[in-house]
Amino acid sequence: MRLTFLDRTEELARLRALLARRERAVAVLYGRRRCGKSRLLLEALPPRRAAYYVADDRESALQRAALATEVARVVPGFDQVIYPDWDALLARAWTEMPRGAALVLDELPALVAAAPEVPSLLQKYIDRPHGGPHLVLAGSSQRMMQGLVLDRTAPLYGRATEILKITPLACGWIRKALRLRDDRAAVEAYAVWGGIPRYWELALDFPDQDTALRALLLSPLGVLHDEPARLLLDDLRDVTQVASILALIGRGCHRLSEIAGRLGKPATSLSRPMERLLELGLVHRVVPFGLSSRDTKRSLYRIADPFLRFWFRFVEPNRSRLEAQQTSGVAREIQAQFPQYVSGVWEDLVRESIPRRQYFGRTWREGRPWWGPGRDRTSLELDAVAESVDGAALLLGEVKWTTTLDTAGLISTLQRKAERFPLAEGRQILLGVWVPAAPARRARGAAFFCLSDVLRALR
Repeated sequence: MRLTFLDRTEELARLRALLARRERAVAVLYGRRRCGKSRLLLEALPPRRAAYYVADDRESALQRAALATEVARVVPGFDQVIYPDWDALLARAWTEMPRGAALVLDELPALVAAAPEVPSLLQKYIDRPHGGPHLVLAGSSQRMMQGLVLDRTAPLYGRATEILKITPLACGWIRKALRLRDDRAAVEAYAVWGGIPRYWELALDFPDQDTALRALLLSPLGVLHDEPARLLLDDLRDVTQVASILALIGRGCHRLSEIAGRLGKPATSLSRPMERLLELGLVHRVVPFGLSSRDTKRSLYRIADPFLRFWFRFVEPNRSRLEAQQTSGVAREIQAQFPQYVSGVWEDLVRESIPRRQYFGRTWREGRPWWGPGRDRTSLELDAVAESVDGAALLLGEVKWTTTLDTAGLISTLQRKAERFPLAEGRQILLGVWVPAAPARRARGAAFFCLSDVLRALR
């Protein structure tokens, strides 16, 4: 079922403004597969004035003929000629496409793999002082797109008017997209599908999440059963090591030393693959509040994307069982462990919401967890800590996914933690508790925030 076009307001406005210019402009879109780059382009392109071509793995001669067919929608008769090379095709397109028209090359890395000369040819025509269509380049291989456009040695470096990284949609949109009954169902759906519009679109074809999960993910025939491998192959030449790292993180190994020990390798040998996973946004480094994000000694590594986190937590360890048609048994285990899994996603969403919402009427910097020795030197953990932008206040928070609340107990526990928190001196301390549904009566000593508060911020 086709998904309603959601969000992307700023990206859409920027593309439309670029395509409305009188002088030729160049736009570059990149980001992981299935994030909606192609849909965004189709929403932005002017009707009857755009030649939109999606490259593939065919030989260059066949791709030139296919591109010529698309250009013919703007320049009649353009496809009646056999073009001997890319230079001949681009030369005519640059000359005959009218002012304000757009030439769109989607999945550019596939085209470059078949025709490595294309970036240099595009550079030649872009550098011409006059004429030519607007040029829009898009691709799912973040590594190749960055190499083609952002690398200082690349032919297209410095020539883009707009460079848009298309990221997953925020959780606040999933309830509307999947037509879910309430905010709790929205967080549970986001914990499985993440923010990838194509996954939402696929899930929309099923009557409920359990059916969608079995058909799309757990079944070896499911279209998303092997999705992580395809995703990694987009950006990495050798996926064995990074897939192993992700598998271990999914099973609960969050320290680099622990991952290295399980792989039987020195921790230093994992620095480069871990940095690559961080660059791609597949893993994020969690450091306690108050420490530099580069503090490797206390860093924990977690899978950033909820879909990949779910896959490496529940699908990857059970692939043999799923191949043996033991889907029902695996599904029962997922159901039993799912609340605990979702609670981790809920914590991430709360921390993500903190700089995007004015809790207590203040603007906050990023939210982080904190762990370490308290003032009394005993172990202390806080789910969320943030500093106000003016530096005058600290927000300390507890995050719970349970529906059965001991309100007084939660507040008392948080107050004791605040007294022991070693970084609180000299600043106003504000206490917050995030739960699925706020208590019916107003609590004293801490503010309660619920699902709707978080999801409104994440839109």
